[in-house]
Amino acid sequence: MGKVQVGVGSFARRPDNSAFKQQRLPAWSPSLAPHTVLPIFYSLSLVCVLLGVWLLITVQNTYQLKVDYTDAGSCGDCLEMRKYPTNATTECNCVVNFSVPKTVLGDVFFYYGLINFHQNLRRYMDSRDDAQLVGRKNSLKAPSSYCEPFAYDTNGVPIAPCGAVANSMFNDSFALLYHQSVGAEIAVPLLRKGITWYTDKNVKFHNPQTNSTLQQAFEGTARPSYWQQPVYDLDPTDPNNNGFVNDDLIVWMREAAFPNFKKLYGILNRAHAPFSHGLPAGSYSVIISYNFPVQYFQGRKELVLTTVTWFGGQNPFLPIAYLVSGSVIFAAAVVLTAVYVKVGRDGKNMEE
Repeated sequence: MGKVQVGVGSFARRPDNSAFKQQRLPAWSPSLAPHTVLPIFYSLSLVCVLLGVWLLITVQNTYQLKVDYTDAGSCGDCLEMRKYPTNATTECNCVVNFSVPKTVLGDVFFYYGLINFHQNLRRYMDSRDDAQLVGRKNSLKAPSSYCEPFAYDTNGVPIAPCGAVANSMFNDSFALLYHQSVGAEIAVPLLRKGITWYTDKNVKFHNPQTNSTLQQAFEGTARPSYWQQPVYDLDPTDPNNNGFVNDDLIVWMREAAFPNFKKLYGILNRAHAPFSHGLPAGSYSVIISYNFPVQYFQGRKELVLTTVTWFGGQNPFLPIAYLVSGSVIFAAAVVLTAVYVKVGRDGKNMEE
């Protein structure tokens, strides 16, 4: 018989004769004895409970005020008007009054919130063209098929930005007034720039490169059907905040994971008195440019004023999760201890 040639035929698939490939490496198998398992259970339960209490105290130190303005005050008339698509471009303003019971110290963040709006639907999330949003000229006038039916208008003109996400962009605007106890009412100054993620503003969104004006760069495109202004004129007060790099557009284009969500609208500008220390207690009014319809998805709209900590805003989910986990682990430890004391302490039943 001839010699068997290594690496030929079926022997080519045989693993090397090494400790790793032949599973001869040293192995360690832990011994799960009661005197080692039970202390670990009690320690884990203690750690989870302490973390839960600490995070819960941190969350409770944040302040949050929600103002539902869907049909509040004079906004009820605007809600009724927005039920009819023919009034989509008709301007409607309303005023809602509210009060801040105590002075809110530190930075105050202003959000708009939507209830029952599902941005997490897969088809909705896919309905966008990231190549277009990054400013590629070949995608500007040739939207992706994922944008259908919001890729072209009724005249066959490409839409910029295309897709359902951009088409449904939230377009209410707010102006806050503070009613001083003595003196006239004053406007609450808000910082409306710098509210986006750095990666979004500098990586994922760019305007088309052009030597002409931004309007000329978007020439040959149409605005989304539900928009009131074209993309190059979203912010008439700041030419650097138009096009695909508009802060409000970028904030909206980052889809929310849950149907009830809030998105940042502005931050209190503390450079002006009497807001240098925060938001004073007292009466306030918000003048709303009421544009976004919610009756089609049985939704609600709200304005959210909140402070944040290192942990974020007022969200008790994680602290409660830690407390529940710690309680469950502690209960399991108690049950295991009782079983060990009753039937396994002598070791006879534990060795079988």
